[in-house]
Amino acid sequence: MHLFLFQIYFHLILIFTIIAKYADAANILIVTPFSSKSHYIMLSPIGLELAKRGHNVTIITSIKQLNPPPNYHQVMVENKEIWDVMGTKRPVIFDMTRKSFEEFLNEVLWNGGLGFAEMALKSTHLQEFLRKNNTFDLVISEQFYQESLNILAYKYKAPLVLIATTGICMKHNLVVGNPLQLNTIIFEALDLKDHTSIWGRLRNIYITAYEYVWWKYWYLGKQEALMKKYIPDLEEPVPSLFGVQKNTSLLLINTHFSFDPPMALLPNIVEIGGLHLSRSNSSLPKDLQDILDTSKNGVVYMNFGSNVVVSEMDQQKLMAFFNVFRKLKQTVLMKWEKDTVENKPDNVVIQKWFPQREIFEHPNIKVFISHGGLIGTQEATFNGIPILGVPIYADQYNNLELAEKHGFGKILEYQDISEVTLGESLNEILNDESYKRNAEEVAKRFKDRPMTPLETTIWWLEYVIRHEGATFMKSEARNMSWFKYFMLDIYVVVITTMVVVTYLMVFAVKNITRLLGFNFKTNSKKKRS
Repeated sequence: MHLFLFQIYFHLILIFTIIAKYADAANILIVTPFSSKSHYIMLSPIGLELAKRGHNVTIITSIKQLNPPPNYHQVMVENKEIWDVMGTKRPVIFDMTRKSFEEFLNEVLWNGGLGFAEMALKSTHLQEFLRKNNTFDLVISEQFYQESLNILAYKYKAPLVLIATTGICMKHNLVVGNPLQLNTIIFEALDLKDHTSIWGRLRNIYITAYEYVWWKYWYLGKQEALMKKYIPDLEEPVPSLFGVQKNTSLLLINTHFSFDPPMALLPNIVEIGGLHLSRSNSSLPKDLQDILDTSKNGVVYMNFGSNVVVSEMDQQKLMAFFNVFRKLKQTVLMKWEKDTVENKPDNVVIQKWFPQREIFEHPNIKVFISHGGLIGTQEATFNGIPILGVPIYADQYNNLELAEKHGFGKILEYQDISEVTLGESLNEILNDESYKRNAEEVAKRFKDRPMTPLETTIWWLEYVIRHEGATFMKSEARNMSWFKYFMLDIYVVVITTMVVVTYLMVFAVKNITRLLGFNFKTNSKKKRS
């Protein structure tokens, strides 16, 4: 009898625990239609973890999550490469090294952003979704040139959270009034060889202003046109996309002060660098496991990511890689997009795809040869692996420069690749133990946090839900004019006051001097007479 009552009591407690858990569950919309695999790798753990914790998650995405939990709902949009969206022929990505940032911004980021936004908005599944009577407690959107979709936060009367996958977002700092710190913080996609020089700082200020002005007064207008075309019947008055961004409840940025430059941040701008990183639960395929285990001199791993096609590299530079690899004692794992390759050295193993996270966890990896993408750089940092970097475009130079600054990376410009320069750079990292020591030190402090990046992310998302947008975290500076924010009115008053006081003092001194001079002359005349 007592056992029976205990079982009933136990089941009641279990039922109430489950009910309590799901009573706090929120309806959350995640907007990540951009089709880049690296962006997906960084962002996908958020929705899965929210669903795991009992929230009802809906995600607008172009990359399908296999075997999701039942409370994880996917609204699929088309999955196309950026070049297909722009309607242009796919270029040789290595040619991007010749483009200035302004060219890259105008030709790729803005054109691609508009193309992706329109492709997502006119998608059949998304249009069906928008016609439904949905309600959400939170909207999470990627901060990546698709601002028209941010209006969904207004449509569903929900707080907006933005996630900057590429790190610090300069224009968002300007919008919400976060200090810019342009002397030490570089614009997120600008390659600066010496950012502390006069030229470097001028270039940083110019690009920050250039992007912000064109974004605010031209690009957002293009996004608003897409918003009005594909999301009709919004409740009037519809706020501007600039206004939507200004009232963002939370910005999560893919940085961490242990690797990235330390910076002042408002309480609603939170660092979550390394969000996707954790020890892998998967094992290596047997062939790779055997190669890594039996390579007694270690392994060099070369992977330029999903967008850069290594087989398109200039033939002379490619042969420089092969000739250097041929002389190594180490085995080389090399991502190669074709089925075959000519003149491949015997110690080079090629595959179209590698399980990178699992490879990085193997103790025999000695060097990572990379293009400097942020996700791969963070994975190498997390696992304490030195990097030889060949930056191609966007934020890659900045990421590699930080690795070089911390003493576990070395930059080799694409134009400078030769058998001599590549051999010297690679052998320096392989033979100088300081690179490995520094990599392990940075890895230790990168992981030394009170919560994991994913736990930090979920805590802040739920904090915003609990406090209904957490308006109290938003700075009053976001509603100030730039004239008032930069205290130019104060400077005008102070300078005007100083000028007036100085003028009055000079005027007084002149008159007193003249008066004294007149009295002196009068007295002198009286004495002579």
